[in-house]
Amino acid sequence: MDSPRHLLNVVDVEATCWEGEPPPGETSEIIEIGLTVVDLSAGERVERRGILVRPARSSVSAFCTELTGLAPEQVERGAGFAEACRRLAAEHDARRRPWASWGDYDRKQFERQCRATAVPYPFGRRHTNAKAVFARARGLRTRPGMDRALEIAGLPLEGRHHRGADDAWNIAALVLALVREGAWPHAGCSAEH
Repeated sequence: MDSPRHLLNVVDVEATCWEGEPPPGETSEIIEIGLTVVDLSAGERVERRGILVRPARSSVSAFCTELTGLAPEQVERGAGFAEACRRLAAEHDARRRPWASWGDYDRKQFERQCRATAVPYPFGRRHTNAKAVFARARGLRTRPGMDRALEIAGLPLEGRHHRGADDAWNIAALVLALVREGAWPHAGCSAEH
């Protein structure tokens, strides 16, 4: 019999953004959900995924395209927000599996957008703020951004910063570094066979 796998979903979202305030009538919405599945027992990243999400109440600005590399026509071909959340739950067991993100922005953005659109929240309650764990493990007074944390940990930045799939992959590398150091909180991990 195979030993159980302790899986963690590492999530990073990109959202519509502007150089200043949003245009009248627009609000920040998720346009990409990056997800990396980490097998904490094996100490490896086992799946990498990016889900493009079509915004319903905002548009992708030139500033947003410059930052993320996502053009308006790309996200227009994405899934609706409700469908993207359904995929997280169905394909990645998001309601049961613990999850992590770099800071609390991603969790709060999902909460806000689910509330505003009456879409069921796709995650369970077991969320870990990887940025806080990293800062605590390193004895840092301030919590570094993901790119700076990679430098501190001596890890390469793989892919493009501010692309959800790439950022989730890089955050997962930081999580695994914390696991190897014995600094990652294992309480609440789901065991899967």
